[in-house]
Amino acid sequence: MSGMVGVDDSLARRAAALLGGGVRAVDRLHGGDLSQVLRVALRDGRSAVVKASAPAEVEAEMLRALAGAGVPVPEVLAVGEGVLVLQDLGPDEGLRGAWADLGAVLRRMHAVRGGSFGWPRDHGFGPVPIGNAPCADWPAFWAERRLLPFCPNLPAPLAARVESLARRLPDLLPRRPPAALLHGDLWSGNILAREGRVVGLLDPACYHGHAEVDLAMLTLFGAPTPAFLEAYGSPEPGAAARRPIYQLWPALVHLRLFGDGYRPLVQRCLDPVA
Repeated sequence: MSGMVGVDDSLARRAAALLGGGVRAVDRLHGGDLSQVLRVALRDGRSAVVKASAPAEVEAEMLRALAGAGVPVPEVLAVGEGVLVLQDLGPDEGLRGAWADLGAVLRRMHAVRGGSFGWPRDHGFGPVPIGNAPCADWPAFWAERRLLPFCPNLPAPLAARVESLARRLPDLLPRRPPAALLHGDLWSGNILAREGRVVGLLDPACYHGHAEVDLAMLTLFGAPTPAFLEAYGSPEPGAAARRPIYQLWPALVHLRLFGDGYRPLVQRCLDPVA
């Protein structure tokens, strides 16, 4: 088989078996920092993207929830033990001309509301668990499910700052904002776009929460254009002050996963608020 050098062919074969076909060729896709992601071409001419995913069924449920909200995502073709097989959406041309469409997509997604903050099942980024059980209110959810779980693994001075911020969240975050459907890991690498349109949002870590969480993540490693803001709508009053609080969680995730090089990012998020 071509395209198999340095690729886990057992994952490709498992995906092909789930689809009822044989493998013709396999290519490793960019990304996949936490799990292997492959494009598998089958002998019958079909192609699919396969991801080694421990919580495969959870991610499949999230993709289906997004699709039900009218959000472009890859179709779930098959789910196996630790294997997620998805529609191949083709190449990515980047967000350069697609920011307005992304704004419209997120406005539509965030208009879908849940009955409580959180998600029916927990998730995870590789070895980092994501607890999604509901809490009494939004500040409690952000403290107990997003910030405080990292403290045992932080240096004591940094943990103390996170704990101090967590205690102050009732004064800094809205108590009961609309429980919007969130993507949960919304950065440019998880957005596939082509010809000025968003083709698919990838790798969701969904839950219901304050819509500003997705917007804060989107600005952590990039800068949406005015066209995005025009399509999405004006920010809520106080959004800029809340942004570093929401950016702190992905910063803590990166610190835990990828090491001390992300400590300055964590500190930059904490400096305005703790």
